[in-house]
Amino acid sequence: MPYNKEMSDTRWPKDVGIIAMEVYFPSQYVDQEDLEICDGVSKGKYTIGLGQAKMGFCTDREDINSLCLTVVQRLMERNQLSYDSIGRLEVGTETIIDKSKSVKTVLMQLFQDSGNTSIEGVDTVNACFGGTSALFNAVNWIESSSWDGRYAVVVTGDIAVYAKGNARPTGGGGALAMLLGPNAPLVFERGLRAIHMQHAYDFFKPNLSSEYPVVDGKLSVQCYLDALDKCYKRYCDKVLRNGLEDVVSLEHFDYICFHTPFCKLVQKSVGRLMLNDFLQESNPDTDEGCRYAGLDAFRGIKLEDTFHNKEVEKACVKCSKEQFEKKTKPSLLLANNVGNMYTPSLYGGLASVIASASLADLVNKRIGLFSYGSGLAASMFSLRVSSDASVGSRLYKLKASLDDLNKRLDQRKCVSAKEFTALMDHRERTHHLCDYTPQGSIEDLFPGTYYLTQVDHMHRRQYQRKPLVDFEQTPSPECNTYLLSSPPSKKPVRNHIKNTMVSVVNEVVN
Repeated sequence: MPYNKEMSDTRWPKDVGIIAMEVYFPSQYVDQEDLEICDGVSKGKYTIGLGQAKMGFCTDREDINSLCLTVVQRLMERNQLSYDSIGRLEVGTETIIDKSKSVKTVLMQLFQDSGNTSIEGVDTVNACFGGTSALFNAVNWIESSSWDGRYAVVVTGDIAVYAKGNARPTGGGGALAMLLGPNAPLVFERGLRAIHMQHAYDFFKPNLSSEYPVVDGKLSVQCYLDALDKCYKRYCDKVLRNGLEDVVSLEHFDYICFHTPFCKLVQKSVGRLMLNDFLQESNPDTDEGCRYAGLDAFRGIKLEDTFHNKEVEKACVKCSKEQFEKKTKPSLLLANNVGNMYTPSLYGGLASVIASASLADLVNKRIGLFSYGSGLAASMFSLRVSSDASVGSRLYKLKASLDDLNKRLDQRKCVSAKEFTALMDHRERTHHLCDYTPQGSIEDLFPGTYYLTQVDHMHRRQYQRKPLVDFEQTPSPECNTYLLSSPPSKKPVRNHIKNTMVSVVNEVVN
């Protein structure tokens, strides 16, 4: 895929946005029903109460570096990109294994053979919002005088693990890489970006020797919903200010994706937006069968008084059920089956929409996105899908590249809750050890996955890559493989695709 250095006649490059996406999630998961039994909690606590079906997890063989190495390499391979076509590479993560060296510098090893060292960007950190900030940075770069015509790559990745208890089933993990540039199939709507930031201790990680966060669950939900209210209002104000519509409501969006700590919160969030719409209308119709049916009792209520009001929540969820089913449920494919991936969570929702909808249902649609990171930082913005879905178009290729998500989810290995607990105990004991050789199996890792082989006495980490299968051979049903949307070119690609082990050593930078 060649890159285009030409700019349009306008002030900005034309249609800046997401050209391609690559998703990586762990090759093993635990079933939430099994976890309910193992944890001795009531049936449905995790599956119904949280809305979760399965939770992906990483053994000690994977860390944030290996996740990001894997997803970037796969993005480059599947799109047949040369490494010298990238001018900005930025990582959003809250999974910190070094207080100084960025994950981005680790990823530069992939660019070594190309000789490309002229690449802007480093890591961006703020809980689950770091990936969104990295994305905004990349878009701003392309629309600035600093842009040199090359693509930007944004990587979001995290491993979400919790101590034993109620929060553990809200874990997950994975990585997602996005290729950005002009003439994109998913275009950022310029001027429609709302931001909310404030100070809060709802979720934070003060113990640098532990992977586990400190969580105030009740406060975290309150902060999330409050940020959603404020971002939605500011987004609507910008739509009105730009003269795009006279009245803004949920009808403004064809799809809406949310940061997803757990799926049930997302369903409540759609109801929350419905409540915002209801309170904004001067004379909303609440008769049976009408849009705001069942909400009449809450006329005049203040949003800040409703964060933990179960009666309001239940009524709004019921009232917005049709909107949720149509606009948001398709975004929960990965969240329901992998869990909370932290920074990739929102973009996993976007990938799920692309994978779940038909091309006809995507063309020229508007996708709203709400990003939230504890501490806190939040944003609401929107993308416009291209009108060109012809065979070979960028939208066609993006859709085709994500159509295998369900197949890849099905190819994972189910691990018993008892074994999962033992693996998490082992991960807790060995976290951040030096002079350590990981013990986790590599047999079940997806082909093309980078994995940790050694941490030496100076905490330098070594990785190898599991060999790729031959793309031109038909994979056996039991083979966990990525499938190209179209046959690869016979011509060698400069990104050094290798079917042999690749040893990667993180050098200490003085």
